Formats: sequence, structure tokens, C-alpha cells
Amino acid sequence: MLGSLESEVLRSLKELGEAPARDVRRQLERQGIPLAYTTVATILSRLHQKGAVRRRRESCRGGERYVYRPVDFERKYLAHLLKGVVEMFGPAGVVHLNEEIEKLQPAEERELRRRLRL
Repeated sequence: MLGSLESEVLRSLKELGEAPARDVRRQLERQGIPLAYTTVATILSRLHQKGAVRRRRESCRGGERYVYRPVDFERKYLAHLLKGVVEMFGPAGVVHLNEEIEKLQPAEERELRRRLRL
């Protein structure tokens, strides 16, 4: 769903919370991932098209820029995945998924519930 560079850019944006492309590029550089500003801006634009980030315009020296913030992409993806299980396998798929969840260790189940916000 996301390429490796898209994942790195999204991870850096999550660490920053909200940032323009220039700040995301600096964050990536600090992590040892040197990318051109235009590359980061293009990746952020693609992530916006995919619904993984939101953006707003902001005035800055020299004009305007976008400031990006991550969308709760993981929850959205997991919900889509669960819907696919139901559509593809029906009630039997739900029963099987539930059986697999019951096999999880308590800490793993808590983490899953936290991610799904259940």
C-alpha cells in the first residue's frame, strides 16, 4: 500500500505531529535518510492523495506552503481489512478471526485493542 520512502516520510511526520515538507526533510536527514526537498514534497503530496495525511495552507516568507499532519492511517487500514474479511469469508471468517484473536497473549490483545481503539 505504501512504498518504503512513503513509509519513512510518514513515520517522520508522525514524530513531528504537524510540519511543512522542509521540516520533514530535516527530520529524515537527522535519521540518516538524505532526500531532496522536492522528493519529500512530492511524497507528501502523494500521501495526501492516498488519504494518509491531511494538509492546510499557511502563509510563509515568500508565499504559501502546505503544512501536513498524519491521518490515523493504521486504524483506517485495519477497519478496511476487517471489512474485507467479512465480505470475503462471511460469518465463518469472523469466527476464525475471533479464534485467532483468542490465541493472542494478553499484552498482544491489549495492543490490538489499543490500535483499534476498542
